[in-house]
Amino acid sequence: MLLSLSKIIQTTDGVLPFETSLDLHDLRFGDICPVQEPVLVKGTVRNTAGVLVLDALLTTNLHGVCDRCASDFEREIAYQVHAVLVRELENEDEADEWTFLLENDCADLDEILTTAFVLNMDSKLLCKDECKGLCFRCGKNLNDGDCDCRPEADPRLAVLGQLLKDK
Repeated sequence: MLLSLSKIIQTTDGVLPFETSLDLHDLRFGDICPVQEPVLVKGTVRNTAGVLVLDALLTTNLHGVCDRCASDFEREIAYQVHAVLVRELENEDEADEWTFLLENDCADLDEILTTAFVLNMDSKLLCKDECKGLCFRCGKNLNDGDCDCRPEADPRLAVLGQLLKDK
């Protein structure tokens, strides 16, 4: 979706609200495509002292397999996006990933928001932020409770363990 910004480019403190959705069902993350539902986007582009700033909120549900506990999950996510829109880049090699180029005073929202979504995704897909994972000995999902495995003794204290075993 192209968003024409010609109305606010010359107007200091001009604001242009927008709403859209992205179809990212074919976005691969490892071996899966976790975005099965549309990504809903609501935001504004504001001219602040001649600088065009895009602020948006991206929301959707992720569907996947947790990288820690291997459970299937569905989890709602929301990413806040702040980006700067410019007519030209002085040095393309030094531009940061949150600066986007306008084409004919239009912002390509699909490109900007897809890039923002990918940059905001965590490197691991987790069912929840505080996922405890699996026990490395017995394989029990520690989110369901503690396992019956005994903790390993510190090898530096093994001699003391032998003394207790003998009694």
